[in-house]
Amino acid sequence: MGLGPRSPHKVGRRFPAGGKRGRGAKGSGRPSPGRERQPRPPPVGLSERAPDSHPHLSPEALGYFRRALSALKEAPETGEERDLMVHNIMKEVEAQALALSTNRTGSEMLQELLGLSPLKPLCRVWAALRSNLRTVACHRCGVHVLQSALLQLPRLLGSAAEEEEEEKEEEDGNDGPTETLEELVLGLAAEVCDDFLFYCGDTHGSFVVRTLLQVLGGTVLESERARPRGSQSSEAQRAPARECKPADFEVPETFLNRLQDLSSCFLKDIAVFITDKISSFCLQVALQVLHCKLPQFCAHLCNAVISYLSTCSSSVDGSPLLLFLRDQTSSRLLEQVLLVLEPPRLQSLFEEHLQGQLQTLAAHPIANFPLQRLLDAVTTPELLSPVFEELSPVLEAVLAQGHPGVVIALVGACRRVGAYQAKVLELLLEAFHCAEPSSRQLACVPLFATLMAYEVYYGLTEEEGAVPAEHQVETASARALGEVTVLGSLLLQHLLHFSTPGLVLRSLGALTGLQLLALAQSPAGSHVLDAILTSPSVTRKQRRRVLQNLKGQYVALACSRHGSRVLDAIWSGAALGARKEIAAELGEKNQELIRDAFGHHVARNVALTTFLKRREAWEQQQGAVAKRRRALNSILED
Repeated sequence: MGLGPRSPHKVGRRFPAGGKRGRGAKGSGRPSPGRERQPRPPPVGLSERAPDSHPHLSPEALGYFRRALSALKEAPETGEERDLMVHNIMKEVEAQALALSTNRTGSEMLQELLGLSPLKPLCRVWAALRSNLRTVACHRCGVHVLQSALLQLPRLLGSAAEEEEEEKEEEDGNDGPTETLEELVLGLAAEVCDDFLFYCGDTHGSFVVRTLLQVLGGTVLESERARPRGSQSSEAQRAPARECKPADFEVPETFLNRLQDLSSCFLKDIAVFITDKISSFCLQVALQVLHCKLPQFCAHLCNAVISYLSTCSSSVDGSPLLLFLRDQTSSRLLEQVLLVLEPPRLQSLFEEHLQGQLQTLAAHPIANFPLQRLLDAVTTPELLSPVFEELSPVLEAVLAQGHPGVVIALVGACRRVGAYQAKVLELLLEAFHCAEPSSRQLACVPLFATLMAYEVYYGLTEEEGAVPAEHQVETASARALGEVTVLGSLLLQHLLHFSTPGLVLRSLGALTGLQLLALAQSPAGSHVLDAILTSPSVTRKQRRRVLQNLKGQYVALACSRHGSRVLDAIWSGAALGARKEIAAELGEKNQELIRDAFGHHVARNVALTTFLKRREAWEQQQGAVAKRRRALNSILED
């Protein structure tokens, strides 16, 4: 492997960048030409019962809703005509809500219509589906309709929206349901609570439970917001919990009370929610929501999980918890528990169950993931100290085993706590075989970025025990930068935020212009440039010394998807003199930039036409921008 011992038969292999665990077409009818016309409703009686008891959506009805959605998208965003269209379309939706929900194409259109629907029409559709809750919630298409309806709450829930809708209903004649949106949500929660184990254990129903927990807590997780319509992919399910940043919105007190009632249901069958793959996802989401909204109840739920696992069958090599850390299902739950535990409880959990076992966990193909979450949760020197002491001797071995995420998480903990930074950098240099001779340290950035040892990256064959060769600057300059990995980029970003990032900056400064350009154009590597520009540990002089190697590469940078974003960031922080240099270089290829998909945005941002035709006006404009930026910086510093 890439970071294994120096032996000829291993040199040619690159070690893996980190393992992962894991488990339709829309209607496109043409809008009618000319002035928008409301589509005619489908003929009565087109929805017939199919043999599976689900109502059948006829092609005529499907065509109507396709045309209706298209017309609604074409209509003005506000106005009496649009309101009338929405009212009429949602009336037809209400009549065929179940048939639409259980049809693949129909359910996708219904989700879009719910996103455009005002409060009362949505409530009427919801009420129409409520009598068939189990059918819809456990249907592969219907479940996404219920999710979409629930996810409209941040938009519709609130006194202002409800009062406005109530006024409209009074004017039009109140033909809507007697139940409010709040009552409908609480009613759904009550029905789910009555058969909680069933819904949590159903492949499709569990999605409804997870979304309902978030809505009751007034927080929609990022993983939920980013999920496309249709079935959730295995990659989305395996998205690290640390990436799930919530979007909060106000909810009534009754929602939080019902959230607590639902969460209490987990305690009744805690063993099922720990060991069952589908049900476990519901408990994981509950912990994230409770951590934000009801932290005391979250701690109670975490203690129940830990207590149950600690009293299960004994482990030969330590705590029974270790067995569950190696299990595909329960380890996912424990990852979330580790992330939401308060620091004192996390410290005691480590001391009682994990201390002395970290090296074993780091080497395990499943248990290394919960270990990464433990490292992500470290916020105190008291916990970092024993963790670092255990893991520091085996960094190279962990990398060679294909678990670089553990090493990156440890480096991140050192950055966050502000301890062991010099020591972990020294250990990284040794692990990547660039500590000795000291000339090799200049090559650390390409090695860290690609997660390859020195001999592997440069194609050397050194016998084990042989004296390492000196670094050849000419050879390194002639070599194109290797492929930057996501974890390698994260490692460099952490190191650039260390209190003394001098060694990494010197290595970045040793890159040629083409190598630095390749780093900036890489999807992962471009974030390393972001870290150079934003890290408080990097001085202006150090930043300028690294970025000066990009001179002569600005046009190529501007015409790249990721490079153009980096150039925009460089431009935002550049002084007037540096801006003149960038604009002058770009101006030589003005026509090429204007024709390029990304370059023309950069040209507009730089005001390149003004620079080329009215230089004095351009300088006054840029001087005013620089003055405003200095004023803003002084305010922020104060």
